[in-house]
Amino acid sequence: MQVLETVTDIRAAISTERKAGKSVAFVPTMGNLHEGHLQLVRLARQHCDVVVVSIFVNPLQFGLNEDWEQYPRTFEPDCKKLEAEQTDFLFYPSETEMYPNGQATQTKVEVAVMADILCGASRPGHFLGVTTVVSKLFNMVLPDVAIFGIKDYQQLAIIRRMSEDMAFPIEIIAAPIARDEDGLALSSRNAYLTEAERPTANALYKTLCHARQAILDGNRDYSSVEKEARQQLENAGMRPDYFSVIEQKTLDPATPADTEIAILGAVFLGNTRLIDNVTLTL
Repeated sequence: MQVLETVTDIRAAISTERKAGKSVAFVPTMGNLHEGHLQLVRLARQHCDVVVVSIFVNPLQFGLNEDWEQYPRTFEPDCKKLEAEQTDFLFYPSETEMYPNGQATQTKVEVAVMADILCGASRPGHFLGVTTVVSKLFNMVLPDVAIFGIKDYQQLAIIRRMSEDMAFPIEIIAAPIARDEDGLALSSRNAYLTEAERPTANALYKTLCHARQAILDGNRDYSSVEKEARQQLENAGMRPDYFSVIEQKTLDPATPADTEIAILGAVFLGNTRLIDNVTLTL
């Protein structure tokens, strides 16, 4: 695996691979890699000849009171994991490489819809930082395919919309949620859970599954489904941020006429914010 730190170097490497007739898959990450990330890398390998992974803890997507400085940096272990997966290139740019003119004057890429609801409502500016950095990474790596986990459902929907609006010639592929044995969605932030909190953490997934079953059983009063779910989460010792039944593509509140449904939840367990989702077709 080659570790490349500049735009010039990653573009040169990709150009060489393309001249050899190879296709390129890209997995953007913020590092602190776990099994969920590695599943994205494996999926990338299934789709293309060359796999590129990036590690960049993007300050532009962290709010004023969020954990950018505390976000785990685990570069050496991450490299070993990626090498074991036979990753071809690791793109590891510095903040200066990503934002040569500084963050304050950085040109922003904004998706005008879907960004201020759900996670966007409680994390103002987060998705503006996501779409800006992902668009830059797309232009730097120039992949054929990009892999994103479906756990960050809103992020995936926004990136798909951005790619469509900006006419990026990149296929966006969603990877299934990787889960622990008890159903908890794998996340770098799970490391923030205390030993006492960890047994409770799967309550979000259980509640999502319960809501999904209620809808499959015929309940189309989605507001009542959401209300019951929030109460279940509170009873489990969690503080709900939101629990929403939505239409999969638009993220609008679901109506009885919709057939492609997603159920999204975000909670606080202690100081840790957890997100998860399930989908269904009616």
